[in-house]
Amino acid sequence: MSAFAGPNGYELADWRRRINDLYSSVRAIEDPVAAWMLWHATRSALFRDHPVSPLAESERVNFGQIPVFDYDSKLRFEVALEPVPAHSVSNELGSDGSLTYTSIARTNGLKQGLGLELTVYWIEGYGGGLFVPFRDATNASETYGGGRYIIDAIKGADFGPGPDGGLILDFNFAYNPSCALNASYVCPLSPPDNTLPASVRGGERRF
Repeated sequence: MSAFAGPNGYELADWRRRINDLYSSVRAIEDPVAAWMLWHATRSALFRDHPVSPLAESERVNFGQIPVFDYDSKLRFEVALEPVPAHSVSNELGSDGSLTYTSIARTNGLKQGLGLELTVYWIEGYGGGLFVPFRDATNASETYGGGRYIIDAIKGADFGPGPDGGLILDFNFAYNPSCALNASYVCPLSPPDNTLPASVRGGERRF
């Protein structure tokens, strides 16, 4: 999801393969904290060393780790999904064309902890996949102002079903879109109706 034309196709394929492998490992680890530690360490290493890191080369020299909040078990949810009327959102992505995603469900299980349920979207186009972007009260102060992502099938970011068959949403794994790090990227931002009133102090912080 970017208009950045710098990397060659093989390097980008390698990045996506590594991210997909990472989330596969995350799903396989029973301890959420251990899974989160692997996620943070692996993403930090990719941002520092991989040729298609969204960080500019000048920023990688002294880069240590992606800034994150401490793990908070209260930010891990298993939610049910309730059907909603379909409405589509389109974002222009520069040379990458446009991305359209359509609402397919609303969560049931977040409101008590975070003050609002979130809309779950389906990415239109070949292959498709789930997409759950969100904003919260930390945006523009502690986190990126345009919001963050928690599930994005294009990037392989998916925690799968929980023990009771619901969708796992662990906000400790919330991550910044690439455009938060590099102005060469153009990213779909979270729609206003996915704005949580709570401060979600989990996942990646502002760089």
